[in-house]
Amino acid sequence: MVDHRYLGRSALKVSPLTLGAMMFGNQTPDDVAFRIIDKAHEQGINFIDTADVYHDGQSEKVVGRGIAKNRDSWVVATKFVNARNGGPNRGGYSRKWIYQTVENSLRNLGTDYIDILYFHRAVFDAPLEEPVRAIADLIKAGKLRYFGVSNFRGWRIAEVAHLADQLGIDRPVASQPLYNIVNRTAEAEQLPAAAAYGLGVVSYSPLARGVLTGKYNVGEAPAADTRAGRGDKRMHDVEFREESIAIAKQIAAHAQAKGISPADFALAWVLNNKLVTSAIAGPRTEAHWDAYLRALDVTLDAEDEALVDRLVATGHPSTPGFTDPGHPVEGRVPRTSAPSGAVVPLARPQRVA
Repeated sequence: MVDHRYLGRSALKVSPLTLGAMMFGNQTPDDVAFRIIDKAHEQGINFIDTADVYHDGQSEKVVGRGIAKNRDSWVVATKFVNARNGGPNRGGYSRKWIYQTVENSLRNLGTDYIDILYFHRAVFDAPLEEPVRAIADLIKAGKLRYFGVSNFRGWRIAEVAHLADQLGIDRPVASQPLYNIVNRTAEAEQLPAAAAYGLGVVSYSPLARGVLTGKYNVGEAPAADTRAGRGDKRMHDVEFREESIAIAKQIAAHAQAKGISPADFALAWVLNNKLVTSAIAGPRTEAHWDAYLRALDVTLDAEDEALVDRLVATGHPSTPGFTDPGHPVEGRVPRTSAPSGAVVPLARPQRVA
């Protein structure tokens, strides 16, 4: 039986595993995706995650068809923000785009409401009031039930919570950070901020996009049939680092001594953090999904926690000085020679009346 948990301070209950649909509509054949969705439903999983930009909406379409017969049993999450082809307002934080992308997602999903709409990432030069107001109006119109944030640093989580308070709507219910053994940066501020402001944490990439399965070797080219071997850009930008690969080998040896797989250990480690409500597991195959479910039966002990702490310091990535290029640090803007394309933070927005 799945132990469903309240999502933050909301009354919404979700499963500790979220079915991630990033591979659906592309690398996962539709019939396999439908089998995974049906199996997850039978197993008590009730949370599914997609996004408007996953394969240009094809992921949403597969999810919509897959959940249709049990739509109201599912908590369906999708996202907005990332730019699409066709002009400067096809993406970002404008009311115009939020209304348009929500209508697109509703059509793709074949539903008349979205359970959770996430900000997919921060837009550094845009104010937050407009999108929060637009989301408030869409909630009042019945098109959204809740909203959340993804890849937001702690101060943005706080700002969105305060804006919701000012507008008289419920605060966001979820924060979706990247979080795994070889990238623990979310522990520094994202996880504590979510707890302080009443958001549940729905973390992604618990296996570091496959690095923590232990299948890669330092100094060796990845096999052609792996995610790294297929040249996944996001993986090469963020997860495929020599330090992480070396740590994954040590995790694999420890897990095998315990009689479990490295993936079981890595996913169970994420779920062993009381600040995490649910972890997104994104299968490409049915076998992948079956493997993810095993982690729910794994119990870690103090020795396991100590091992990870020795390998990667709390609040840090495996690689000293590493910063995700997709989510740069904002706190250094030289007065004399700001480089082209440098992030220039806005002044703190005024509170709404």
